[in-house]
Amino acid sequence: MVHAPSWRIVAASLFLVAGAGHAAAQDALSAARGPGHAAIASANFLATNAGFEVLAKGGNAFDAAIAVSSTLAVVEQQSSGIGGGFMALLHRASDKRDVFIDARETAPKAVDMKVYVGKDGKPNRDVSTNGPLSAGIPGEPAGLAWMAEHYGKLPLSVSLAPAIRIAKEGFQPDKRFLGAIDDRKDTLARYPASAALYLPDGKVPAQGWTLRQPDLAKTLERIAAKGADGFYKGETAKLLVSASREAGGNWTAADLEAYKVKEREPLTVDYKGYRIVTAPPPSSGGVAIAEILNILSGFDLTKMDLAHSTHLTIEAMRRAFRDHNEYLGDPDFVKMPLDMLLSRHYADGLRATISPDKATPSDLLPTSMAPEPGMHTTHFSVIDADGNMVASTLTVNLEFGSAFVAKGTGVVLNDEMDDFALVPGQPNAFGLRGALANAPEPGKRMLSSMSPSFVLGANRTAVIGSPGGSTIITQVLEGILAFVDGKSASEITAQKRYHHQYLPDRVDVEDGVFDAATTKTLVDMGHVLRNRSPWGFMNVVTWDHRTNTLDAASDPRRPSGLGKVQ
Repeated sequence: MVHAPSWRIVAASLFLVAGAGHAAAQDALSAARGPGHAAIASANFLATNAGFEVLAKGGNAFDAAIAVSSTLAVVEQQSSGIGGGFMALLHRASDKRDVFIDARETAPKAVDMKVYVGKDGKPNRDVSTNGPLSAGIPGEPAGLAWMAEHYGKLPLSVSLAPAIRIAKEGFQPDKRFLGAIDDRKDTLARYPASAALYLPDGKVPAQGWTLRQPDLAKTLERIAAKGADGFYKGETAKLLVSASREAGGNWTAADLEAYKVKEREPLTVDYKGYRIVTAPPPSSGGVAIAEILNILSGFDLTKMDLAHSTHLTIEAMRRAFRDHNEYLGDPDFVKMPLDMLLSRHYADGLRATISPDKATPSDLLPTSMAPEPGMHTTHFSVIDADGNMVASTLTVNLEFGSAFVAKGTGVVLNDEMDDFALVPGQPNAFGLRGALANAPEPGKRMLSSMSPSFVLGANRTAVIGSPGGSTIITQVLEGILAFVDGKSASEITAQKRYHHQYLPDRVDVEDGVFDAATTKTLVDMGHVLRNRSPWGFMNVVTWDHRTNTLDAASDPRRPSGLGKVQ
């Protein structure tokens, strides 16, 4: 049973309608007194350690989240940063409140769709993914300041201190960071401040290089001193607007001053005795995950062989992504049929269209409006000693976002404008095809796949999420199913993955996800399987209420990550 939110800024505790599994999960979490220690899993060991540093100073999970986010903005800039945005799911133990923090980027007032369309009528990917015109107004600084003011225990200056220190003193970027510079070197070289920061002597740095960022440290210090005003007004704002406009961008001081964080009610869905709390629009992830779980709830996957349970899951993915493309957008701008999409009756109807042993070609489904899914986002999970929880997914979109560093700020601007349906029906950089519901308008938030989630059972809780563009949705779904099946944090992050997103009509698979017999059966059913390199960077924290123990794991595909219990 899914409960659709009313799409207003939350001013009171989340009201939940309880089903049987929902009530058991809620009762278990309410009875828990906190694990007495903490766990953090993030994409970089420096960020994980920054979170624990702030906890040791008396902070809670929300202060730790600020420390992790800001440190990732220093040490993992290919994936996130204060020039981007985030979506975070928070659980406050003191009043059992779940709330969703929407710090997604917004379109500037001067946005003009014609700028992003080429002479051939197709999206101009150079404009929508590179340089200042590709950048939405950042949300991360406002989101961190909001979290500190409304949920943290410590001053923002304390929670930002690790990131400021690392920016000043420097760190040695890992192989993944350096590889991202190499991938984007030609675009980085276009912009003087970007080249000066990432291409010393005009070359991609070698392993062992120390990256120091005094401009970024000053920008963070202004946020530490003045909160959101330290970014959206004053010196930083002047520098951002000047740099953008000098390079052909369209930002104004009014755009920055107008940015607001939104608090929204999370989505909840009951599945097999568990309550899943997940992201509402403008994330598409929670709706898609809820729709898939509602479809699958009518099957007993445990009584099927791997080929048939996978077939049904793929078919549920196919249908949910079709709806994702057609209906979803910023809830402050478009009316979405969420009551329909999230109802069990709708899931019953979709389930009835699935053949038990034959793939449904996507072009046979009702019409709806794809390159390689990407990894250029990051996620972390936190549970503190009191039972406060944070699942946060952060992004600048593609590697190093727009590749444009605003002179004097050290801030890499995002390229999130590409997440709008700039040409309805045409794929974006992740192969997703949007409709008019996700067309850009001044102040509008672009649709996202970010899916930070909690999975609450009678005996166990998980905090889960991942980067990966459109694959975020299927990664988190598969992680939820694995947790429901009893798997540990390390088993969830390590398991092989598969992905279907309606269009292109294929199943992306990691090498070794299926044995030969399962692969043959799926192909015989009509599924097109395509092997591709491993994807994702999942970070999971779990809490066993029976033993009151925590576990944390970072995706083994990326050795720079760290899941830690302390």
